[in-house]
Amino acid sequence: MTEHFDVVVVGAGISGIGAGYHLQANSPDRSYVILEGRERLGGTWDLFRYPGIRSDSDMYTLGFSFRPWTGAKAIADGPAILRYLDETAREHGVDRHIRYRHRVKSAAWSSEDALWTVLAEREEGEVTFTCSFLFMATGYYNYARGYTPDFPGAEDFKGQIVHPQFWTDDVDYAGKHVVVIGSGATAVTLVPELARQAAHVTMLQRSPTYIVARPSEDKIANWLRSKLPAKTAYGLTRWKNVLLQQYFYRIARKRPEKAKQAIIDMVRDELGPDYDVGTHFTPSYNPWDQRLCLVPDADLFASIREGKASVVTDTIDRFTQSGIRLASGRELEADLIVTATGLEIQLLSGMPVTVDGKLFEPVKHMTYKGMMFSDVPNFAISFGYTNASWTLKADLTANYMTRLLNAMRKRGVRQVTPRLKEPVEEMPFLDFTSGYVQRAAAHLPRQGTRKPWRVHQNYTLDVMALKFGGIDQEMEFSNPAPRERRVA
Repeated sequence: MTEHFDVVVVGAGISGIGAGYHLQANSPDRSYVILEGRERLGGTWDLFRYPGIRSDSDMYTLGFSFRPWTGAKAIADGPAILRYLDETAREHGVDRHIRYRHRVKSAAWSSEDALWTVLAEREEGEVTFTCSFLFMATGYYNYARGYTPDFPGAEDFKGQIVHPQFWTDDVDYAGKHVVVIGSGATAVTLVPELARQAAHVTMLQRSPTYIVARPSEDKIANWLRSKLPAKTAYGLTRWKNVLLQQYFYRIARKRPEKAKQAIIDMVRDELGPDYDVGTHFTPSYNPWDQRLCLVPDADLFASIREGKASVVTDTIDRFTQSGIRLASGRELEADLIVTATGLEIQLLSGMPVTVDGKLFEPVKHMTYKGMMFSDVPNFAISFGYTNASWTLKADLTANYMTRLLNAMRKRGVRQVTPRLKEPVEEMPFLDFTSGYVQRAAAHLPRQGTRKPWRVHQNYTLDVMALKFGGIDQEMEFSNPAPRERRVA
């Protein structure tokens, strides 16, 4: 049995819910379905269950453009974000278009039919969908596997080892000595939360990360909401935060040494003049070569000041029965080891995609406006910013998709394909030195040095290009001859 929709959206997280809204609002004549492999919506915010999980972007930019965030906290916890997504999907009727427990296994494009054939697996068996446009809202990492290095002696450790991506409610850390391996966003979230109940928490890092403290509540946003209608206050706060973020990002990239010193001085103010900030909180790279970590209300620093947590900067020699032996010879006692060692990047959920029988390999293609691929028809992905909120770009991407759909309908064509008409110098898709990016670099697509092949990490530029800019630049609108149907 095959069902046909104008658009198939894969994934019911932030990107998928946003895509459903924009399709309804901007292209109401197009039918759509959202295929979700899990049993509920939410994506990242349903998958991760580790203690203290929260946003690392403010909710005025992580929230949708079309539905105000009304919570008091700008840095929200995971359950609050999941409730927001649930309410948004119900309020706009997007939830009625979601097919849960439908894990997409493959997608194949036929130019003769101008159709995608999408194969999904469910409990009752496989089911097939066809669509004119395929939108991938699956995020960028492997849900089934996190990244964990091969630690020598791990099998000797008598305690429990857990990756945050697979945290369960039965993980017991109360009154125990915990070592969290890592210094990224997950680690700095876990440490102060675990320290509330653990005997002691040690954050073991190979090298430091830039960490910035911000208030969990945005006083200006809360004041605006008390004076203005919710949507007006939300819109003003959203643009305030976007522009401030862009300003500080530009300053950091233009004057990295000054930005580096400002961040380090902020940490020193929190931890005091006697703390070894040089060893534990002074990275060797410049700000925004990797993503900065945000800690609300300086909770990480507070747990360190209070002696509930500590930071150790060293490399691991091996795991032992009772903890971890470091390269320096020091041993860290542990009852529980948390490997906050990163994610594994995986585009398109790892599923095979073919175009007219040929396997689509992203590394061999150029990205178009950061959302489509050269020579791949009627296909787009949602991929957020590395230096700002994911949702900012996801919103613009979904809106741009509807612009293409409406143009296709108006022009009477069935196919839209980015075409590289002039040679362009290639660049990495993600200009980040983070380990998870470098591990996947050989499999990621490329970007160009000029528009529309350049991936702008800039919301203002993307608003102009995706929401108000033209849609014909190096884009081919065509109407391939339909395949002749034989009548028996």
